[in-house]
This record gives sequence, structure tokens and C-alpha cells, in this order.
Amino acid sequence: MTLQIALLIFIIIATLILFSIETIPADVVALAAMLALVLLGILTPEQAFQGFGSDTAIMILGLLILTAALVRTGVVQLMARRILRSVGESKNRLYWLMMSTAGVMSAFISNTATAAFFVPMTIGLSRRLRIHPSKLLMPLAFATILASSVTLVGTSTNVVVSGLLTQYGMEPLGMFELTPVGLPILVVGLAYMFFIGRHLIPVRDAEETDIKKEILPYCSEFEVTEDSPWLGKTLDEVALGKEYDLTVLRIVTSSGQTVEPRASSVLSSGDKLLVEGQRDNLLALKDQNVVTFTGEFPDQDLSNVLPMAEVILLPGSPLVGRTLWGVNFRDRYGMQVVGINRKGATIHRRISRTRLQVGDQLLLQGDQETLNGLSKNNNFRVVSAKLDLMPETEKAPAALFIFAGVVLLVSFNVLSLPVAVMLGALVAFITRCITPTEAYRRVNWNIWLLIASMLALGQAMEISGLAHLIAEQIVSLVGATHPVLLLAAFFFLSLLLTQPMSNQAAAVVVIPIAIQTASQLGLNPRSFAVMIAVGASCSFITPLEPACLMVYGPGNYRFFDFFKVGSLLTLLVFAIAIVMVPWLWPLIP
Repeated sequence: MTLQIALLIFIIIATLILFSIETIPADVVALAAMLALVLLGILTPEQAFQGFGSDTAIMILGLLILTAALVRTGVVQLMARRILRSVGESKNRLYWLMMSTAGVMSAFISNTATAAFFVPMTIGLSRRLRIHPSKLLMPLAFATILASSVTLVGTSTNVVVSGLLTQYGMEPLGMFELTPVGLPILVVGLAYMFFIGRHLIPVRDAEETDIKKEILPYCSEFEVTEDSPWLGKTLDEVALGKEYDLTVLRIVTSSGQTVEPRASSVLSSGDKLLVEGQRDNLLALKDQNVVTFTGEFPDQDLSNVLPMAEVILLPGSPLVGRTLWGVNFRDRYGMQVVGINRKGATIHRRISRTRLQVGDQLLLQGDQETLNGLSKNNNFRVVSAKLDLMPETEKAPAALFIFAGVVLLVSFNVLSLPVAVMLGALVAFITRCITPTEAYRRVNWNIWLLIASMLALGQAMEISGLAHLIAEQIVSLVGATHPVLLLAAFFFLSLLLTQPMSNQAAAVVVIPIAIQTASQLGLNPRSFAVMIAVGASCSFITPLEPACLMVYGPGNYRFFDFFKVGSLLTLLVFAIAIVMVPWLWPLIP
């Protein structure tokens, strides 16, 4: 083993650990790994940055823009709402329509985007039909994941695998090449969730799922007097949030005028502050005698003071990994976070210092106009509020036509996928389905940066000889007499790695090893690539997949719930793949 290989192994292990503990955003970890490869001399700068201009990166960027156009024009919402209107009062029909509709959409549109728009509609339907949300939300998330392997554009993982194949001199995956294996997986998976899976999902007390009931904050009123040390200071300077974990909801001046509190708001004599927080923190402020306590409202419904909305933090949001205090949330968005529900547990103390994670359910409070603007904010998805969330849809037919055109151009080999998606993005700009400025704002740059950076790691495994070394060890252990067993091993290796890492990152790490192994044994590398694509997208046993994270809080699930329901589903996916893949892509070329 050379020094380069040893250093590369260290980088891979460190990357895996950092992915697992989630203290640093995944895209930042991937970027750091790429830079480490350059600084340690494993890759040249040209080799490391090659991924940013690769066909894979271009394809991902184009698809992200097209998906953003579909979302912006309301295509996803329109299709979902029109189909789900036919549910009526039938619970079984709701299950089938919800899962099948979400599955069909996720075959062409990002499963994360599909889940994001189905979650609030599903919660609304669950209340109408008196079904516990947990019985619907996990099947919804699993349906979007199951559809990932139906088409090439079902998930960016497939696009990454296709791009890696071209780097090794092979033909890219066709638009519907995965359909013969992906469609049976979708159908069997949906049937499993309908007949078995949904009955394994526990139903917990409905009160546990209501973030408002768990937080129970108090409101107190304090007055700034002439001898107060706060006189003439700004709210930022008195640091109520930092020192006491309290929030100023509004300021009433001595003249009776109500003022929206800002960090720059200067306090004057006679100002009355309506302060919200936990009782102990309010008492601590009262004991300091810096302001005069004038009243307490422990039984007050805070939604009568300012309206509330519950939202889910979406993947790709710049808020992920940061604190509310660090991003100056109140001034930036004009809303206050009253509480956070994370993976079934409610956080209501020191929330200003809590680092936000994907799937966090935030209880926001603000004026009605500000809350109405949530429907246009790409960082959140509203799950509970009296808001009109339907976007303007006059451009929806054009966006749908553009996306369908891209699919047809690639399907009939008129254009390659990178050229087709970028052409589609250009037409979307020209037709104003989305503007360049909106695209920059709506595109999930975190995913793009993660994939482009991780491509360098896959290249380093090839150039350093690590992939070849691992392949030799696998060949010596398994040999050429058990190719199906080898195929199964790579499925579970990608499945294992995709839990702490992203699906795309797992594929980038495993593909070079699989192709080297197949080459040494004279087997068909395409069979292994397809198996890895399926395995890397098979994220049912933990809630770490973005679609699962989005339903974790609203469904009041526990970590083990996903393993209980998803483990058998994973085995079903494997059983289909291990039969279909060697048949459709013979191991012996």
C-alpha cells in the first residue's frame, strides 16, 4: 500500500464519519474532501475540479433548473390536487391514489420536490378522513423513493451512475433503460405498503404530534422605565434571545403605537414589550429588575396575538446547519420561531442556539402578510396554516411541455441528456417559466456542489489505484465462481454506505470498485452499475433520506419505525433486483 492510498483511505473514513455525525453540511464535507485530495497531492487541481465541468454536473444542473421550473409554475401541485380530488371519502382509495400519484411523479421529478408538495396536502386529507398522519406520510415518502429507479431522471443518483459509466468508456444509461427493473420494484413496493407496511406503522397519541400543545410558551409584558439600563439601547444590544432565550413579539410605544420589533429597534421610556418564552426564563428577566414587569398571560392563546404557521425545513436550505441567532432569523424573515419539532421530540429551550436540520418542523409566528409569503419561500414547506399556497399556474402547460420534450429527445436518442436538459433550461428561461434569478434562488445548489465535489473522490480512487486494490481483494475472496453473490454484495455495500452518506456519494465511492472488480473477472460492469444505482437509492431502513426526514416530525415517527417497516421492503427490492438485473444485463457479456 502506497502513502497516497493510505492518505486516501483516511480521507474516505473521515468523510464517512463527518457525513454520519451531521455537524457539518454534507456539501461542505464533500468540498473539504476534494480540497484535501489536492493539498495532499493525490489529485492535481485540474483533476479535482474536473467534476464541476463534467457531463454529470451539467446534467444535474439542468435537471435541477427544470425541476425548479415545474415547481415554480405549479405543475406538481396542480397534478397532485386534481388527482387527489377524486379520493372522496374512501380511505383505501386515498392510499392508492396518493402513493401511485407520488410514485409516477417521482419517476420524472425529484422525489424530494414531490414529497415536499404532497406532505401538506396529505396532512389535510388525513384530517378530513380522520386518518392518523403517520399512516399516510411514511407510505408517501417510500412511494417517492420506490419510483427512483423507473427512469434515468427519477433521481440524481441514476444520472451520476450514468455519467460515471461514460467516464469508463461505456454507453450512458438510456432514459427508460432502468424501467424493466424499476417498474416492478415500484408496483411490488406499493402493494407491500398497502397490504402490509401501513399496518406496521404505529399510531401515537395525536397530542404528541401537535407542536403547539407541547411548547406552551408564556407571554409577559415589561415596561422600559426612565431609570432602566435598557433605555436608548437596541434589541440587538440587550440580547434577550441570547441571554434569556426570550422573544419580543411586539413593542407598544408610550403614545400607543404598535411597532414591529427589529434588531435595530431603539428602546425608549414608556415602551411596553410583549415578551414570549418559557416561564423560568421570563422569571429570570423579571428578577434582574432591568425592566418593570407589568403583566403575565400564562393561558393566552398566542395565535390570537400573532398568527402561526407550521413549516418543514427543506433539503438545500441555507438554514441547514446554522442557528436562528446566527442567521438573524427574525430580521431576515420577519417571523419568530416559537418551537422546533425534530424527529418526534419538541425543542423549546435555547432554540436560538439550536443548529437546524433537514426535516425540522418549525412553529413560526408573525403577521398574516409575512406568513402568506411562506408559499413563495424555497426554504420551507407549510404544513399547517390558513394560507393560500397555490402558485400562479398560467405557465404550467409550457413547463410541462418543455420537460416532456426533453424526455422525448433523450428517449429517441436525438440529443444526449446533458445537451437536452440544458436546452430545456434555456427554453424555460425564454418562455419565462422561470427566470435566471429565480433559478439561482430555487436550484438546490447543495446537491450540485455535493455531487461535483464527490466526483473527485471517485476519480482519486481510480488514479491512486485504491479501487484496483480493493477489487483484487474482493476477487481473491469471492472469485469468479459466484458472480451473483458478488452482485448481491455490491447491492448491500451501496445500501450500507447510502445510510450515512448521500445516495449520490455512495454511488461515486462504490462504482469504481465495482467496475474494476467486473473487469478483472471478465463480467459485465453495466450489471453492477445498475445494481448499485438501485441499492444506493434504497433508503428505507433509516429516516436519513430527505423525503423521510420531511415526514419524520409531522408523522411523529421514531427512528425504529422506519427499520420495522422498511427492512422487509428493502429485502423485496433486493429480491426483484437480484433476479431482474442479471437477466436484463447478463453478467457474462
